[in-house]
This record gives sequence, structure tokens and C-alpha cells, in this order.
Amino acid sequence: MQLNFKKIGEGFPVVILHGLMGSLDNWQTIAKKMAVLSESVFHNPLCIYTIDQRNHGRSPHSSLFDYACMTTDLYDFFKQQNIEKAHLIGHSMGGKVAMNFAFQFPELTEKLVVVDIAPESYSDKHSDVFDALFATHASTAESRDAVQAILRSKLQDETTVQFLLKSLTRSEMPGVNFEWRFNLEALHKNYAAISGDIPSANPFHGPSLFVKGSNSNYITSSNYGRIAALFPHHTIEEIKQAGHWVHAEKPDEFTDIVLRFITVQIGL
Repeated sequence: MQLNFKKIGEGFPVVILHGLMGSLDNWQTIAKKMAVLSESVFHNPLCIYTIDQRNHGRSPHSSLFDYACMTTDLYDFFKQQNIEKAHLIGHSMGGKVAMNFAFQFPELTEKLVVVDIAPESYSDKHSDVFDALFATHASTAESRDAVQAILRSKLQDETTVQFLLKSLTRSEMPGVNFEWRFNLEALHKNYAAISGDIPSANPFHGPSLFVKGSNSNYITSSNYGRIAALFPHHTIEEIKQAGHWVHAEKPDEFTDIVLRFITVQIGL
């Protein structure tokens, strides 16, 4: 599968993986900041790749959607771009893809950054979001404002509403008004697989950083034991007054923590 991507800067490769219902567009500000600061401040230039994972953004859609196929997609991307080794950064679902990739291909993974997710299964956190998305009937919606109004009526969090609207686009298909850039049906059908854990008989022994928001419950003390077992050379950093989208809510703090880990910290 040929994934859509953007590339910024020149230097050691960094590959960034977005979360569920996201896209590479969510990471462009961070990617640009990392590319500039890695050279001007940390004197360790980086080449940042942001990727639309399958069924998201401008990458192809498929009925197949789980961590096995997304890990294969990432491996194929490395080969297509002639990447011999890279730092991986993954948020939420993207963090699980990054962890799974590191387990399977440690020789391709230099350092691992996992953003607000643990290698665990999670209870349903998105039923209300799926219900709201289906309720919009985007294909026949008269306007973007109409879709937004339905999302606001179904969801209490304005941040979530605006996050979802970033993936709403006017359709070029005859008789279709709007469409979601993510494959809503495939995401909904395979949600149980995406909520599942990331099993591994072989821990990743490279340097690993877990970044969590203090207002998020995706990484808690109950996860620390499994993280330590699977990532023996890990550190955990908490960013205050940030939720699940820690990189969007506190971009300066997030970028500084990640760059110091990638460009300064000596491998453990």
C-alpha cells in the first residue's frame, strides 16, 4: 500500500504516526517545529516524515484494518523511502502501531516515543463519537455548519468536534455532498481490534519515551508494570494541564521533551 506522506527537513529520519480518526495534518505544526529546532538549537538535524495511515487522510481505504496490517504498511514505507533506521513517534492508535513495529523490527527502530497510550486493551471510548459521526449523514448534509451542529448536539467536548471536522471534506462524487477522509465504516467495524492490546514475547530494548497528559487517563500507574516489562529502557514524562491530545494542547512543552530525548539523551 502506498501511504500518503509529507517530508520536512534533512537529517536522521523521524516517522510520526497519528491517532484514530486523525491525519498527518494534525502533526504539521509539530513536524515543522521539530525540523527547525533540531538543527538550530540541538544541532542534530532531523528529517520528519508524517504519514496518513491506511483508512485515514489521503491514504488508500481498505476493509482490512488492524495493527498487523498497519505495521506491514509502515515496514513497506521504510523500504519505499529507503529508510534504514528511524525514530518513531506515535500518538494513541499510532503509538500502538509504533510499539508493534518496534517489537517486530527493532533493527529499524532507533528510539521510540509513545504519546498518551499504553500497550494495553481499552474499554470502549468512542461509541459516542461513532454515533455522532453516523448521525451527521455527511453525504447528504447541506452544509459544513449542519454537520458541525449535529456533532455539537451529540458530543459535549468542543475539542473533539473541531478535531473531527478537520477530516470533513466536500465530495467530488456525483450526488454526494460531504465525506469523511477517514473510512468511517472500516474504523467502526474493526474498532475492537484497535482497542486491543499489543502482545509481544520480545520486549523492545531500545530507548523509549512515554509522554502522557496529566488530565488524561490513557496512561495510569496501573500500566507502569507492563510498560516496564515490555520497554525495559523507558522513561515516562507527564505534561501538566494537558489531555489526550497532549501534543496539540502543549506543543512547546511536548516538542522540547521529545527533541531532548531524541537528539540529546544517550541511549540507555
